[in-house]
Amino acid sequence: MKTAVLGATGYTGMLLVRLLAAHPRVDRVIPVSSSRAGEPVDSVDPALSGPLGLPVADTYASLTEAENDQFDVVFSALPHGISARRCLSFVDSAVVIDLSADFRFSSPARFEVAYGSPPPAPDAQERAVYGLCEWYRDEIVQSDLIANPGCYPTATLLPLLPLVHGGHIAGTIAIHAMSGISGAGRKKRIDLLYAERTENIAAYNPGTTHRHAHEIGEQLEAAGCDRPALFTPHLVPVKEGMAVTTTVPVDEPARAAEAIVNRYAGEPWVTATLDHCPEARHVRGTNRAIIGIRREEGHLVLMSVIDNLWKGASSQAIQNMNIRFGLDETSGLEYPGEL
Repeated sequence: MKTAVLGATGYTGMLLVRLLAAHPRVDRVIPVSSSRAGEPVDSVDPALSGPLGLPVADTYASLTEAENDQFDVVFSALPHGISARRCLSFVDSAVVIDLSADFRFSSPARFEVAYGSPPPAPDAQERAVYGLCEWYRDEIVQSDLIANPGCYPTATLLPLLPLVHGGHIAGTIAIHAMSGISGAGRKKRIDLLYAERTENIAAYNPGTTHRHAHEIGEQLEAAGCDRPALFTPHLVPVKEGMAVTTTVPVDEPARAAEAIVNRYAGEPWVTATLDHCPEARHVRGTNRAIIGIRREEGHLVLMSVIDNLWKGASSQAIQNMNIRFGLDETSGLEYPGEL
């Protein structure tokens, strides 16, 4: 397959290029960046230099050059609000997997509340499938426009959706999420400087104000949940990784916990276990999600960990590609992770 990566100079775009370069079914990767067009790819990512024989173009292509080419799959790692417009020229000629939020919402009104403006491509938005792989396989395999979920929603929804579908949730859902600094992307912002973030932890946009709270809410409602969800993210002083702890009132904790464990039995990338507190380092550099479940009287405490750059972004996008093209879901993603 021939692939292109739009926005290949950010964290997710660079990781996408690396993962695609090692994928056994990908024979060409074209990194695209209008701001770096014509420059050597290894000037941004030296890991792609040297005699490795990787199927990656030597220089960045411009968007115009990419639009005049032909691809099997186009990944977009461009910012929200920009990505959809840049994707439109590829939608009818290739499978498009978008890592921004531009196609994630089925409700234009909800998108506007979350992002402060109308959807940038509302007609195309109606065609998009939400790419939470373990829950939308049947839809993904038929779609040419796949909206890769956000990292916070991925880690939050995986343990919650089995409870929603089983009718187990009995009250307000309290979600406390922690993300590494790379979740904010490669931005020149004072609050993301090392001196500002090290030895420091802070909550931000609590309750229902964070944009991902709206993405989570829409997916829970689509699954049949009529209970409110309060979502509070925290920025923690690590480069990458994500841990989400969710407290859920349930009528029968034992049965509710069993529903989660049974739902993910046999899944290649999601593991759910009882009375286990997973750590972010257990999944760093992998497409894995681990869910720990603690039963308390009238409640479940759900602890989920993912790598925000992998399962929360780039590797889930490749898992979506694998599903869409009928490949093994583990193809190109068989990494044991980092210590």
